Amino acid sequence: MTLEKIADNVWKEMIKDHQGEWGMDIHHWDWVPGVGVISMLAYYEAAQKPEVMDYLLTWVEQNKEKAKGNKVINSIAPFAIFPALYRHTKDAWFRDEAIRVAEWMIHEAPRTRELAFEHTVTEKAEFHEQVWADTIFMAVLFLARTASLIGSTKYAEEALQQVLIHLRLLQDDETNVLFHGWNCATGDHMSAARWTRANAWIASGVPLIVEQIKPLITIPTELQERYQRLMNGLLAYQQTDGLWSTVMDYPDYYREISGSAGIAYGVWKAMDIGLLEQEDHYNEAVERTLIASTAFISAAGVVGGVSGGTPVMESIPAYQEISIYPTLYGQGLTLMLLAESLRRKSDI
Repeated sequence: MTLEKIADNVWKEMIKDHQGEWGMDIHHWDWVPGVGVISMLAYYEAAQKPEVMDYLLTWVEQNKEKAKGNKVINSIAPFAIFPALYRHTKDAWFRDEAIRVAEWMIHEAPRTRELAFEHTVTEKAEFHEQVWADTIFMAVLFLARTASLIGSTKYAEEALQQVLIHLRLLQDDETNVLFHGWNCATGDHMSAARWTRANAWIASGVPLIVEQIKPLITIPTELQERYQRLMNGLLAYQQTDGLWSTVMDYPDYYREISGSAGIAYGVWKAMDIGLLEQEDHYNEAVERTLIASTAFISAAGVVGGVSGGTPVMESIPAYQEISIYPTLYGQGLTLMLLAESLRRKSDI
């Protein structure tokens, strides 16, 4: 089966009726469908299939009422497609909603004592004073895209500041990869897990953010150096099969596809915008992940090997106990990698 067909199957599986399945139900307003629609936009931009854009517009119309009153960092994710939808339709509602949400983030979103956005969620759970890697993809990406849309240096500077704070707090000086989270109140990384999908959120999110804000503000050397250290550190943990274990420094733990795909996508995207050098060993690493990941995709387009929703766990062994089942973010990060592969082939 060709990559084009595999990618098409993956996105079509995402839009089927999965009502009642937490991981695959796209008709609610939270981070899980948010990653789904972000990835569909990436697929549309690579493949230029009008039916994908049509679906995104229909999805917003069907689900926008569910966003009202739902002000947490994790539920920002679906808004990340709004700047592109405004450019496509010229409907001012998309622009105005993006600005409204961005203003909430800047002025009202809870912050930790280090001024990072506190990782707030829609579930009945509080993570007081906690900084999670996930926030970069779920919320800061939206802020950067809105900055680009309206030419706001204020939004761009906040997006940059959030990236730097997260990297400073989460990056391990010994291995250069990221811990899942940081507790500002206790001053530690909690279980101190080098969780693969946490690294994927930042590996893929940072180049997408930098691409949006670099026409507006100067990208400091610190960000470039930290990101390069991160990606080289991650590649040191890539297993011989091309994938990463769910906790990357535990090679006997199960391989996790969403995190692996997100890291590989980040490598390619970072090379495109100059955060990483154009080097053969980076391309070779991504190609290995691409080949290995496609082996986990069923003929129907279901991406296997994806761990369920994962807060910062109480211990490293607890990550190995997280169940594996299909999710929109697993489909999504894999679709982004597939879409980037298709785009690169079309560029040749």
